[in-house]
Amino acid sequence: MWDFLTAIFCALFGGCHDGDCRTLTHANVKHTVCSYSVAEIETRLFLTNPSGEPFARLSRLESALESKNLEPLMLMNGGMYHDELFPVGLYVENGREEKQISTKGGWGNFHLLPNGVFWGRDGKLGVSETKAFLKADRTVDFATQSGPMLVIDGKLHPRFLKESDSLKIRNGVGVSKDGGTVHFAISHGVINFWNFGKLFQDELNAPNALFLDGTVSAIKTKTANRGGWRPLGPMIGVFARK
Repeated sequence: MWDFLTAIFCALFGGCHDGDCRTLTHANVKHTVCSYSVAEIETRLFLTNPSGEPFARLSRLESALESKNLEPLMLMNGGMYHDELFPVGLYVENGREEKQISTKGGWGNFHLLPNGVFWGRDGKLGVSETKAFLKADRTVDFATQSGPMLVIDGKLHPRFLKESDSLKIRNGVGVSKDGGTVHFAISHGVINFWNFGKLFQDELNAPNALFLDGTVSAIKTKTANRGGWRPLGPMIGVFARK
């Protein structure tokens, strides 16, 4: 009951710390930001249950993890997906490629090139622009492709407009220059791409950061439980390393 009441208080008023998570105000918008030492966590992707059906809700994934005595530090939606909840682009879970990488342009945020990939290998985490990821020819334990990139080698995505009136709830992930820290962020209110990218560039000092999604964005930690009213595709789980 206490955790439930704490989550409500933090969602309404902010200013709460949850281990490695905090409330950060940027561009007059509050965000939940969870920053982890990469050496101290294990990061995994989740999409479907043992029957092959998408989890669709963070709460369902959490219940499935609890049945295995696994307690995540954080759960968050992790990349764009089609109506049937399967990924639009590259998706690798437990070393197995479930969906190939996409390099084509087109309509929508995913195809606002350059897009990118959040990936992990042998305890190392990274965010790479799609072409750079392909050039590196990485073998990965997990990968999820989304778009657009927010920050690329220290610079904002070239197509972002400072005065854009495209305002949405947004979430994303970025990694520090030395690869030692990963940042997950979700806005509490609507924000444009320019300002959301500046959060990672200026406040979090992440030279490479990736937009995960908007409107559907959701997060669940001990004290934060935001979004989750729409079905989700890929999900990210962060766990304390044993």
